Formats: sequence, structure tokens, C-alpha cells
Amino acid sequence: MTAGSPSTGRVLSDEQDELFRLIEDTREHVFVTGRAGTGKSTLLNHLARQTSKQIAVCAPTGVAALNVEGQTIHSLFRLPIGLIADGDIDQNDATRKILNAIDTLVIDEISMVNADLMDAIDRSLRQARGRRGEPFGGVQVVMFGDPYQLAPVPPRGDEARYIADHYRSFWFFDAHVWAGREPEGDGLIELGRHGAELHIRELTRIHRQSDDGFKAMLNAVRYGRVTADIAEVLNRTGARTPPDDPEHPIITLATRNDRVNAINARHLAQLPGREQTARAEVNGDFGRGDVYPADPELKLKVGAQVMFLRNDIGSQGEPPRWVNGTIGTVTRIVGETVRVEVDGEEFDVEPSVWEKYRYAYDPAARKLTREVVAEFTQFPLRLAWAVTIHKSQGKTYDRAIVDLGAGAFAPGQTYVALSRLTSLDGLYLTRPLRPSDIRVDQDVRRFMRAMWERRQEEAAQAR
Repeated sequence: MTAGSPSTGRVLSDEQDELFRLIEDTREHVFVTGRAGTGKSTLLNHLARQTSKQIAVCAPTGVAALNVEGQTIHSLFRLPIGLIADGDIDQNDATRKILNAIDTLVIDEISMVNADLMDAIDRSLRQARGRRGEPFGGVQVVMFGDPYQLAPVPPRGDEARYIADHYRSFWFFDAHVWAGREPEGDGLIELGRHGAELHIRELTRIHRQSDDGFKAMLNAVRYGRVTADIAEVLNRTGARTPPDDPEHPIITLATRNDRVNAINARHLAQLPGREQTARAEVNGDFGRGDVYPADPELKLKVGAQVMFLRNDIGSQGEPPRWVNGTIGTVTRIVGETVRVEVDGEEFDVEPSVWEKYRYAYDPAARKLTREVVAEFTQFPLRLAWAVTIHKSQGKTYDRAIVDLGAGAFAPGQTYVALSRLTSLDGLYLTRPLRPSDIRVDQDVRRFMRAMWERRQEEAAQAR
């Protein structure tokens, strides 16, 4: 049995469809997680387009919000930046009307949301809806993300001291709105005791990789259980010299921005011909440059290796010519068109428009509406001899050079890099993996272990 979205043409797997029905047919709070490549984004997009509920989609960062055509959490809830702590939250009439109209709140990249912000969302909804005794003011909350991949920005100074005094950790799953926090020791989270009950569902079918052996290696990296044998296979395979094949370009995934910028600048400078710059057009209040979905000034030459930043809309009924993450080579630059070769076929690429949305309440229809408040127009391309591992999130590559430099500095970083690849054959390492590169956050390990044990108990009760 499958379910399809007429607006996207995508088809849900059985487990995705089962999750969609859980979200659509109940009022349960649901955390949708899963390994890289299991289709979390596909399910979120289907939900946003096919739900019959009044839905608001948000994300912790501007780029993440653009990717899901939603709004940032701080903008939607009109929350101050930084630690919010206790107390009422300032709300105007427009914000209260919006929050009162929501049936279901969808949060993408939930792993980047800290515990304090999660509780602020809860208090905002209780306050606006006048239902202070009910978690989230009666709104259904659906969250998407993978704590093994992206972490919230660690608090510093007084903020870190406040979090340490009031929370078990700064992760979203240790917010007060969820039940049964254990303040000391290594006890498991018991969800649903005093607060909102969180239903955790993990997508298990991996769509990105097909080789079971490589999947097992990625799982070992994800959970921090890399054996000497697994490390030997990864390092032996990755030790090969990357091919110099202009028709099948390869990308470097690096830990730091300065390394990525240096690689891209060096390769661009080595190309003959004139450098041309495409300047983005920004209309409305799009925010600062760090939330732009593409470079405000895109420097290109013929021969430049580029990566597409959006899926091709294409003609209705036709397969997309490229997807977000496709690598190609610039063959011609003429006016408002950049010609890019992908796998031996050339396509004319025109500027794309990214729209920044804001939710509003329509009193006549008694419904939420979504209005465009800003637009960013630029070619959907980025120089792609290298990209940061963080920005490779959600992308898929047949081949990549993984450059961990001085070492992975964040939990999950190595897993994100390796899991971008469709097969082990496409892995190239600038240096061997070290034990210190395989980092797993201990709070994530605790939470996910509790999730697994709870699911085992539910399965035993169902038998």
C-alpha cells in the first residue's frame, strides 16, 4: 500500500504512510526520527501539503525554515533571542490570533532546538490560548530530526549555568514540558508521567544506500560502536587517490568554512577565462546574509564545479533534471542563464526565487494563511569543489572526499559526512579516521536508549 502526493509526485513507503496517518488521525505529539536517508523530509513535505489540519511549519534557523517553506521559531512566536527562562512572554493580538488558529505545529531540525526554547514554545501556546494547564495549549506538536546528526549550539557563560541548574541537558527532549525528567544519575527517561506524552517513531527503511554492509558501517559510526575491523575497511577504502575526471566531478566535505572557502577559491583561480559575478536580488525583509539560501555574490567561470541548491521543478509529469545536491560543471555563462553539464547532458539554469513566509490569521475565513514577506533571487548554484559537512546535511553524493582536518569537533559530524554517500565505493579520505573522530553525545545516547526500551515494552504489550 502506498500513498502519493499529487502536488509533489512523491510516493510514501508503508512506514511513512503509517506515520502520516498517526499524525493526521490523532492529536498525539510525535517525534519523527531516523537514520540519514530514511525519508524524514519526504514525509514532512507530504504532511505539509496533504494535511486537513490548520498547520504551521517552523524551524530553528532561517535556512532550515526556507527549506520547509515555513517560518523560524523565533519569528512565528515572537520570541527574544537568547535564553528565555521563566515568566510570561510578550504577545501582541496578531501573534495570539495566529497561535490560537494552529491545530498542529510542525518543527523541523528539532535536534537544534534547546530545552529552554522548547519550554518557551509550550508557555507561548498555553498563554496565547488561555489553556495554561494543558501542554502546548492543546496544540499537537510534530517534530522531525535526528539527534545523532545535528546538535543545538551549546550555551555559554550565565546561560550555561542556568541550563545546568534547571535542566538535565540542553537538548529539546529534556525540556520540562516532557514528562519524567531524572535530574541525577543515568536513569532512563520515562515519558508521559506528568507532562506531554511524546510518541517517538523511527523511520527504518534507508533509501539512500542499498548495500547492507555499508549500512551496517554507518550504523556503527552513528552509535559510536566502530570496531577495529570496521575502521580498517573504511580507512583502506578511503585511502585511494581521488580520480581526476572532469566529466564526473567529486566534492570535498570539510569540517570548517575557511577550509571550504580556500579550496573553492583555489580551484576557481586556476581556471582560465574571465570570472563573472551574479549578484542576488533581495526584496523585503529577508534578514542578514547568514540566512541567505545562496551566495549573495556568486562568482563563476566556465569550468567551475557547482552544486545545485534546489530541486528542479521541471515540466509537469517529467522527471527532475537535477536535485538538491547534484554536482555539475559550468559550460557557458550568457546573460541570465548559466549552462551546466550534469552526467554528459547540458541544462540551461535560470535564477530561482526563494520566498520567505510569515503566517497570518484570516478572521473572515477563520483560518491561518501564509504570506510572502521577502524574496531572494539568485542562481540555485554554489561552488562545489568543497562544502562544509554541516551544509551537506540532507544531500546525497555518489562520491565525496571527506576532509576531517584536525578532527571532528562536534558529535555526529563524521556520521553526517559518511552518510551522504550512496556507497562505500564513493568514499575518499584525506587522512585515516581516528577514534576521536567518532563522537556521540551521551545525552543523545541516553534518550535514544530510553526510546528503544520503551518501544520494546510497547511491542511486548501488543503481543
